[in-house]
Amino acid sequence: MPQNINQPSNQIRLTNVSLVRLKKGKKRFEIACYKNKVLEYRSGVETDLDNVLQIPSVFLSVSKGQTAPTQDLAKAFGPKTSVNDIIMEILNKGEMQVGEKERHAQLERVHNEVIDIVAGKLIDPRSKRVYTTGMIEKALDQLSSHGGAAHKSDESKGSGTATPTNGESGKEKAKEMPTWTGVVTTKSAKSQALDAMKALIAWQPIPVTRARMRLRVTCPTSILKQSAKGSTKKEAQEDGADGDGEKSTGTVKDRILSYVEQVETQDTIGQEWEIIGFVEPGAFRGLGEFVGGETKGRGRVEVLDMAVTHEGD
Repeated sequence: MPQNINQPSNQIRLTNVSLVRLKKGKKRFEIACYKNKVLEYRSGVETDLDNVLQIPSVFLSVSKGQTAPTQDLAKAFGPKTSVNDIIMEILNKGEMQVGEKERHAQLERVHNEVIDIVAGKLIDPRSKRVYTTGMIEKALDQLSSHGGAAHKSDESKGSGTATPTNGESGKEKAKEMPTWTGVVTTKSAKSQALDAMKALIAWQPIPVTRARMRLRVTCPTSILKQSAKGSTKKEAQEDGADGDGEKSTGTVKDRILSYVEQVETQDTIGQEWEIIGFVEPGAFRGLGEFVGGETKGRGRVEVLDMAVTHEGD
């Protein structure tokens, strides 16, 4: 006669999972996710939690199938925090555990994305041409192989921007300069691309400067002081912004100015306000959509030069 086998009620066996762990208080909590779905969720590609989580439960150990007791969750996250909110916190803030093959594929994907972003935003200041991804990759490899820094290229010598190589002041300045040690999987590709560009511009293993678009924006003066209806600035400007654009949540004029990194001229001609300035290439589309939407086609954004540099790069 078969005998019943009693198994602990808080044990659930799962296989082929990607774990996300978060230490809270003195306990470590885990959630079981489908492979590759965590990164898609964090990047905004996947929004349905059902496609991310293998099971909507919090574990002390997924490998042992041991779910977290309610009292442990209440003590660590607060008695009023729901299981769903706990899962969201672990998913967003937790450390992802992946296998060696997954880790390599993830690193390669982020690496390629960083290279693509950098190659699209840096140009040769002499020819105003963009570099190939291969040349950018080689320049970054040169920086990382020298501990994050490198000697400036021969072409950039004599520019007056070389880093001093002797004396205490030279050493101190070198320490303050941005460095590049390679791609990691714990930071977004956009933020790492910004770090890479800063290091390339600072050390000049090849002659580089930021690409800029020179634009003319015109807008009826009657609209300038109206409150902007659109959302805050597009993420497109995030890769080169320092956060100054956050003040752009007011008028239409404020929002337009938030896209312009450097104003060359601005003037009022009759019933039209005109500004000429330098804009990140990635912000061009957002600016055009904003001006077109807010002015209902009465405003214009004209490209005067596709790849220009200006003082301050």
